[in-house]
Amino acid sequence: MTATARLISGNRLHLQHGPIDLVIGADGVPEQVELAYRAAVAAFPSILPALVTQLPMLRTPLSEAAQRAATSSVARRMVAAVWPFRDRFITPMAAVAGSVADEMLGIMGRAATLDRAYVNNGGDIAIHLANSAIFTVGVVGDLAAPGIDARIIIRVGDGIGGIATSGWRGRSQSLGVADAVTVLARTAAEADAAATMIANAVDVDDPAIRRLPAHEVKDDSDLRDLLVTVGVGQLSDEQRAKAISCGADRARQILSKNLIVAAYIQLQGKMVVVGGNALIAQAA
Repeated sequence: MTATARLISGNRLHLQHGPIDLVIGADGVPEQVELAYRAAVAAFPSILPALVTQLPMLRTPLSEAAQRAATSSVARRMVAAVWPFRDRFITPMAAVAGSVADEMLGIMGRAATLDRAYVNNGGDIAIHLANSAIFTVGVVGDLAAPGIDARIIIRVGDGIGGIATSGWRGRSQSLGVADAVTVLARTAAEADAAATMIANAVDVDDPAIRRLPAHEVKDDSDLRDLLVTVGVGQLSDEQRAKAISCGADRARQILSKNLIVAAYIQLQGKMVVVGGNALIAQAA
């Protein structure tokens, strides 16, 4: 398993190494964009090996020992992002995708001066904006019925450096029933951790919901024996509203601590935005 790098359409850079799959874009003076891409390509092969050496710790419920044990830059980002949520079950893996995206964006930013850049790690995105650059992203709230359900427009000065999405339909396991929870935060790692926690809170008891122990779904799951959602049948309007309300309450708690800028929650056609109404608009 070796790291690969290639340019793809739109002068974007595609980096792939095992489970890490990045699409990177940058705007600016061509020579600076080239410098940024070269730096990313040079640094990328060391990211996964450094994480693998620390996987036992990163898959363990958060503790002060984890703070001391995190040696790689990405691992430290992961621990820092989940630390505010240590009052509940969480492991540093809740922020792995966002942390890798942040790390690669930081490497590019130190190597070159760019007007705009992003690192998209499977939907968790680290963003850099300068001057008058903007970043627009469409939100797909339901992977079972792909479509743009909302649009987010980010500008310099909005205080947003990361976007992340979590939910039971995504590539990561969830304790809740949200089709999608998209979070905007200062960094992609912070957005990743918060999206995980909010998505877990979008929950309700209902016979239409199927759950299994996490390790039965993925034998190396950091969630171990916790019940994760593997199927959600049609919920009543009352149950959908109850689940979304629980998630929105959790989002407001996190927002009140200045850990996020906004959150978009979707479940079976029902949607709510917490904070950031000027940033997130439901698609027409």
